Amino acid sequence: MNGVPHTPRLRSAFPQTPQNSQRRGLASPTPSIDDLQPKANDDNSPLIPFDLVDAPSQRLYVLTFYIGLHAWRFYDYWNLVADDTESTWLFLKWITIDGVFLFGLPGLRIPWMEWSFMITMTVFLLHSFFDGVLMFRIPVPSWIWAWFMGNFKLLWDRELAVSERKVKPADIINNASLILGKQIIHILPEGSAILNQENEPFCIGPFAPSIELPITINQTTPILIELLRIDLDTNQNETIIISKKETNQLKKRAEKLIPKKDQNDPSKPRTLKYTVKKPGLYQLRKVVDESKLEVQRRLSDTLIVNCPKAVIRAPATDKCHGELSDLVLEVHGTPPLKIKYSRTINQEDHISSFQSIQPENLISPLVHQQSSRTLIDPRNVDVSWAREQKIEVPMNESLGTIGNWLYAIEEVHDACGNIVKYETPHEDNPRAIAKYTPQRQRFSVHERPRAMLNGCDPQDPLYVAAGRTERLPLRLARTGQPQPVEWPLKVSYFYEPQPEDPDDPLAFPRLVNVTFKNDYDYHRIKHAGWYTLKTVATPFCQGEILEPATCLLINPPEPDLHFVSEEIHDKCAGDVIGLLVDLDMIGTPPFNLYYNIRHDGEVTPRIEKIERMRHQLELTPPEAGHYTYEFLELEDSVYGKEHLKQKEILEQNVKPPASAHFVDVGPNIKACIEEPVSARVRLIGQAPWTLQYELVYGNKRTKHELKSAKEYATITTDKLTKGGEYSLSLSSITDRTGCKKFLEGSIKLDVRHTRPKAAFGKLEGKFNILTLQGKNADIPLRLTGEAPWFIRYRNRDNPTGREYDMKVKGSNDFLRVGSQGTWEILEVQDATCPGSIDLKANSFSVSWIPRPSLQVPDPSVMEKGGIFVKHDVCQGDEDILELKLAGTPPYQVGYNHRGPDQGSIGKKEFTAGLGTATIRMDTSVAGFHNYEFSELGDYLYDHDPSSFDPTIIKQMVNPQPSARFAHPGKTYAYCNGMESDDEAIPIQFSGIPPFFLEIGIKHITSAKPEIISIPNINTERYNFHIPHQYLATGQSLVTIRKVRDTLGCQRRSEYEGSSVRVHVSDIPSIIPLESREDYCVGDFISYTLSGSPPFHIFYTFEGRDRKASADTTTFRRIADRAGNFTIMAISDGVSGCSAKVGLTKLIHQMPSVRISQGKESVVDIHEGGDAEILFEFGGTPPFEFTYTRSTNAQGRKKSQLLETKRDISYEYSKSVRASAEGTYEVVAIKDKFCAFSTQKTQPKSKEGYKLLKGG
Repeated sequence: MNGVPHTPRLRSAFPQTPQNSQRRGLASPTPSIDDLQPKANDDNSPLIPFDLVDAPSQRLYVLTFYIGLHAWRFYDYWNLVADDTESTWLFLKWITIDGVFLFGLPGLRIPWMEWSFMITMTVFLLHSFFDGVLMFRIPVPSWIWAWFMGNFKLLWDRELAVSERKVKPADIINNASLILGKQIIHILPEGSAILNQENEPFCIGPFAPSIELPITINQTTPILIELLRIDLDTNQNETIIISKKETNQLKKRAEKLIPKKDQNDPSKPRTLKYTVKKPGLYQLRKVVDESKLEVQRRLSDTLIVNCPKAVIRAPATDKCHGELSDLVLEVHGTPPLKIKYSRTINQEDHISSFQSIQPENLISPLVHQQSSRTLIDPRNVDVSWAREQKIEVPMNESLGTIGNWLYAIEEVHDACGNIVKYETPHEDNPRAIAKYTPQRQRFSVHERPRAMLNGCDPQDPLYVAAGRTERLPLRLARTGQPQPVEWPLKVSYFYEPQPEDPDDPLAFPRLVNVTFKNDYDYHRIKHAGWYTLKTVATPFCQGEILEPATCLLINPPEPDLHFVSEEIHDKCAGDVIGLLVDLDMIGTPPFNLYYNIRHDGEVTPRIEKIERMRHQLELTPPEAGHYTYEFLELEDSVYGKEHLKQKEILEQNVKPPASAHFVDVGPNIKACIEEPVSARVRLIGQAPWTLQYELVYGNKRTKHELKSAKEYATITTDKLTKGGEYSLSLSSITDRTGCKKFLEGSIKLDVRHTRPKAAFGKLEGKFNILTLQGKNADIPLRLTGEAPWFIRYRNRDNPTGREYDMKVKGSNDFLRVGSQGTWEILEVQDATCPGSIDLKANSFSVSWIPRPSLQVPDPSVMEKGGIFVKHDVCQGDEDILELKLAGTPPYQVGYNHRGPDQGSIGKKEFTAGLGTATIRMDTSVAGFHNYEFSELGDYLYDHDPSSFDPTIIKQMVNPQPSARFAHPGKTYAYCNGMESDDEAIPIQFSGIPPFFLEIGIKHITSAKPEIISIPNINTERYNFHIPHQYLATGQSLVTIRKVRDTLGCQRRSEYEGSSVRVHVSDIPSIIPLESREDYCVGDFISYTLSGSPPFHIFYTFEGRDRKASADTTTFRRIADRAGNFTIMAISDGVSGCSAKVGLTKLIHQMPSVRISQGKESVVDIHEGGDAEILFEFGGTPPFEFTYTRSTNAQGRKKSQLLETKRDISYEYSKSVRASAEGTYEVVAIKDKFCAFSTQKTQPKSKEGYKLLKGG
């Protein structure tokens, strides 16, 4: 419950005691010999008893097993890289092995290997990462390798010393024995006591009925403690006396909270924890120690109050959108208070807080920062400001979001720093307050409904058929919130009849309440009048009425029909030709009138659509006869179909006037040029008829007449000789009555301008094509007209004269033929008309392409009996064969090559892009070579064995001479300036002598070799002597560049590896890298070597002759001891040359210093006293040393550096007096030649000590 940070310690407070707790484990003291003996029932005893295998051996076995696991791991990694096997199962295998090993190791209970679970888990995760890097072959960044190698070198770096033994430079450079000892001066403090040193806040409540009040004592053993408690409610004082017995018990408990090694140290502060159960202001009044004297105490007030608490009060759990939250936070505690609460709206959190909650005119010492630890004035004791108070904080927030709202108190703070967190309790926090109802208030914010009428207002009334009902056109307007409408929905509306009907008991003004259960529920209305929405409400909120809110319902009259009819007479003949009916409608337009027409026993239903209240209907049947018109039903926009109240029937005899129209023909007719066109017409009236019609083309109009006694007649035109659009129109007709009627019927004749035509198309401007033998050829067609076309064709070169028919769909289609010859088109017809043939393009020639062929035009080849023989060639020389190819490139040529061993080398193929091709002859093997060209193809033809005869070519390859050194790779060594006989280099030959030899000598510093030519060598073994002018210091490479025999064949062998080396060496030398002669132990002595490594260096050290080797041109040794180091001689390991030298270096011992004879001593002094610090030196005076004073270490707290001083001594010892408390130790020492520091690396050469020499 105490959740505030610790109060900062004052300067006058005691040193802080290490905060150890039993939950984290107490520091264990050093065990005794008896404690280390295994016990029969000890759970911590090792799995393998120590009397069977001792602890060091067990650790060695575990380490050996661990190294073996790593060897196995790297073996798997090597196989993974070499064989590229699966990585996943190897990774799983090794993390399993590592897990079993690492987590099983603590179970052996081996000392120093009983790791905690966190350490084991960390090591296991590192091993898993390492397994993943290895098994998945993840590249490691270069900086990680650099870091690893740097640390490896730091841990395992070894250097050769002047005594020729390997040492760690770090052990010599960082020799801790050079600075030994320290002196600790401790000023004994006086005994003291303080109440609540850390100034912790405390409170008492339901979950903390008591607290432990800390009393810190230092350098004292109390036997009596008096506490003063001031009651917060009454201001009354109460003295609490802690007796000696209770004090001893408190001290024993305090001893358990500090390490065992400090339990006997009286200088370590102890904290006594006294249990109190009452709130109040506590003061430490008196502490008496074992000497019966009162211990010094610091005035300090500790306030213990009731724990703060807070609840939320709300009047309702359901609220409406736009209302106020109307919440009250009720807080109890010592003011000023602070409360932190959260507001969750639809699962979105918003954290808020009130920083200072306090009553008006509050005066409290807790409000301002206190410079002292006392809270009250001893002369006027008043603690009323610390009493628990109840404060109510109203919260009125506008509820602007619809959904679930949750207010929850998270924390409450009081003025003392006590914090109560309302959270779910856990096992490790039993004092936590559970979240219960008073700290959480949940309510729902509901949407206010908004209602309006949809599709109905005073200007747009609602029409409903009399006696029928209609849904109330209610519509709910959304507010944009995602929450759905909450049902049931209560709606009230006011009904005012219009007009009022005294006979209807419901037709009176009234207020109607309606409840809608869901979104599909509705309310029906039927009475005419005004409907006005008044209210709308959900179970939680009143809503809002939007416009339009008033609707006028009207009951229109039922639909009905009244009509007046009148006959229609022909003006010429006077016959009745139809009926004219005037219609008057009652109802709501538009109307649909349903009626039947009866004629010759047939009934034809008709529908007349009427948009207005009045309409005129004209009935003029096309044929003569008796007609009956029966009017059945009338439909308007409100009532639908309604039978007429009185069925109306009209009858008449009709004789229609003469007329004619086209039948069985569309408005457009397509026709061929130079062909007549026929069209069928129907004649109406009384036979016989005389029909006048016209044929119109352009501006030309031709009139014609047709007489017929039959109802159907055919009009046939003359041949249409011009293409284009014609119009065939009916002009007039006269029947038996003699009355002439003008007609309007006409059709269009679309006459094609040309006849269809057929011809062959050209390919690349020609009427012929070359194609592959046996392949089909596509001949292009050129057709005009309308698809599809039907053509007839033949092959003119076919002796049978067979003709073929073909249907073609495209005007540029192809005619596919499979044989060569001249193809000819005979006839053509398109979809409608016959066509003509273009005589200039009615034939097409198809020919085959010739197959490829091969010839040998090479002048170096002669033909003998059908076999070609090529001239001889030397082995290894370049030679080619030229071939001539005929056909269509590129060409594919295949041939077989048979060498002198009569073994087939195999089939070879090549592709030639032109008509001429060359192949490289095989001259790698001496003897006869046969080449048989057996396959030939080109771009158009594949190889056909039946149409190609193989071509055979033979050639003789003469063998190549060779030359090689008898001892290839040998190095011939010479010393520069030393007399010696020339050493011959033997060379072996093969071939037919005499030979010509060319040798190259290339010095290592030269870019080009020097050439030596040797002619007329008549033997197969020759001793070569290098001329003196070609010898130079360094290494030279001697190679055989070229050899030629008597047949003219030669071999270039400079790159075949037969070579020797000639090494001319200078006398080796050694030069020091530094000119100084004085060195310190730990310095590196380095030399530069010249000559040919490896080198042998001969030197003396400590009066002994020693020999060292160097594989590079640098010789370096670390000075591990003091003495005289002299280089006597150096020899070159390659050439055998040696030189005598005399280089001497003096190695000085490092300076040393000891305090308190190299031991750690503790000196206790009183305040105002002093102590002597003795420094003892080793080395060459004068000495300059640096020492520091730091705070004395207390527990786990590190000491802090207080001051640093430098001093000089010209003797081997020096004494210094000190009176300040602290730990004194030397951090740096210098003598005449060398220096050493534990802080950082200092220069060791005497050039770094000008201050000493100057002083």
